[in-house]
Amino acid sequence: MDQTGRLVLAATPIGNAEDASAHLRRLLETADVVAAEDTRRLRALAARLGVTVGGRVVSYYEHNETARADELLEVVRGGGTVVVVTDAGMPAVSDPGFRLVAAAVGAGVVVTAAPGPSAVLTALALSGLPTDRFCFEGFPPRKAGERARALAELTDERRTMVFFEAPHRLGDLLEAMAAAFGDERPAAVCRELTKTYEEVLRGGLGELVAWARGGEVRGEIVVVVAGADRAPTASTADLVAEVLARADAGERLKEAVADVATTAGVPKRDLYAAALAARSR
Repeated sequence: MDQTGRLVLAATPIGNAEDASAHLRRLLETADVVAAEDTRRLRALAARLGVTVGGRVVSYYEHNETARADELLEVVRGGGTVVVVTDAGMPAVSDPGFRLVAAAVGAGVVVTAAPGPSAVLTALALSGLPTDRFCFEGFPPRKAGERARALAELTDERRTMVFFEAPHRLGDLLEAMAAAFGDERPAAVCRELTKTYEEVLRGGLGELVAWARGGEVRGEIVVVVAGADRAPTASTADLVAEVLARADAGERLKEAVADVATTAGVPKRDLYAAALAARSR
C-alpha cells in the first residue's frame, strides 16, 4: 500500500463563500478525486471560489455511501488523494461521510480533515447560551409521537442542546420542545447563518413558538436550547446522613465518602471530616 494516499474530509462554506479556506481551494484543485454530495453544487461553489476542480468528480450521497466506499478507498490505497465535500459544513456531521471514514479506519488508510465552517458551532456561539458543555442532536424525528419521545429523553439534559430542522417543521418542533422543556426554557433559532438574511431569534420556547407560527419561515435552521437547571445541591447534613447510613450497613467509611462526594460534586476531604465529626457526637 502506498502510504502517501489519504482521505480528506473538507468543510465547505455554510453560506458565505468568503469563509472557504485556502486549504479547501488547494484540495479542490489538486485532489485526484472529489466525492461530492451534489456534484452540481460543488461545481457552483468552485465557480464562486474561482478555482478549477482538477481531478475526477464523483457523487457521494446518502444512498450510495456504502457502494462507493470501496472505489474511493482503492484510490487512496493507490497513493491518491480523495476529498469528500458536502453541500455545506463538515462531512460526516448530519451529512454523508461517516460510513466512508469508518471503512477507511478499518482499512488502515490515512484519514484527515480540512476544518472550516460549522453550522453547529456557529449557532452555539451566537445563541447566547452556555457553551462550556453541549450536545448535538441532529435532526429530530419527523413523526410527532417519535419526536415527543425523543425530547422527553432530553428533559433532564443539562448541556446546551443543538438541533437541525427544516423550516416547514420548525413550528411543530418548537411546540414539542415547549411541551417537553417548558415555555420559559431559553432557546435560540438561528436562520440562514453567514448568509445575507442571517437572523438569530432568542427567547423562551413559548415566545419562539409564537414567532414561528406568525409567518412563513424560510432558510436553513439551527435550534439551540438551554440545558435543564441543575438539581438543588443536597445539604452537608443530608450527605453526611447518607454516608453514615452506608457505613452502618457495612460499607467502609472512606469508600462511602468517596462515592457520595463524587456524585454530589463536593470535596471528599470536607465530607469525610464532617462525617467523622458527626460520628463522634
